[in-house]
Amino acid sequence: MKLEVKSITKIFTGSDVKNTTKALDNVSFSVEDGEFISIIGPSGCGKSTILRLIAGILEPTEGELLLGEKPIEGPDKNRGMVFQKPTLFPWLTVEDNVMFSQNIQGKKGREKAERLIEMVGLSDFKKSYPSQLSGGMAQRVSLIRTVINRPEVFLLDEPLGQLDAFSRINMQEELLRLWNENHHIMIMVTHDVDEAIYMSNRVIIMEPRPGRIKRIMDIDLPYPRNRLSDEFSNLRNEAMKSLGME
Repeated sequence: MKLEVKSITKIFTGSDVKNTTKALDNVSFSVEDGEFISIIGPSGCGKSTILRLIAGILEPTEGELLLGEKPIEGPDKNRGMVFQKPTLFPWLTVEDNVMFSQNIQGKKGREKAERLIEMVGLSDFKKSYPSQLSGGMAQRVSLIRTVINRPEVFLLDEPLGQLDAFSRINMQEELLRLWNENHHIMIMVTHDVDEAIYMSNRVIIMEPRPGRIKRIMDIDLPYPRNRLSDEFSNLRNEAMKSLGME
């Protein structure tokens, strides 16, 4: 199912004209079914705003968003979002947090939850509470809690930004495995150029406010990718130049 973002402009209005902010200006792109897209750019260029528009949390000032041929009008279970910080219920165990996301019941529901928990290596912690987990563990629970609903579009707003380098690399592999398992559209906002190139089929590079698309890079490298290869380094340098970070 194709996602289309068509000529989107987003203006945030305050109590007076001075507080009006044009966050996005005439942004257009499309994402094919099963594609992994990353969005990078300087702070304040509207990356997270794009995700919230696709999620239906925000409405565009101008333009339209389509999933398939249907307009996006408000939140929907077909578009799941994971935020930078894990959003878990502290009074529920790992297993119950995962099951609560879809309110799944019975033996089949519990088996489904246990299968996902095992897939991300947390079987020994399924009876633990969020306060007993590391940041990386908690973020893995947030990811599979969204996955269990089988969204057609998976939206990731800097989901690895709070992790240490070692946990971040491990979580990148978890995300790629989840993507390969489910074949959904994946759209990730990140400030990490290497992360975007390592994980994505294409990278959208944004310009500063008002946010506009400066360039869309094709990442034509086979998976799994070698971060130390010349091809990877060339793409990194190309992206850095586009960001004005030579």
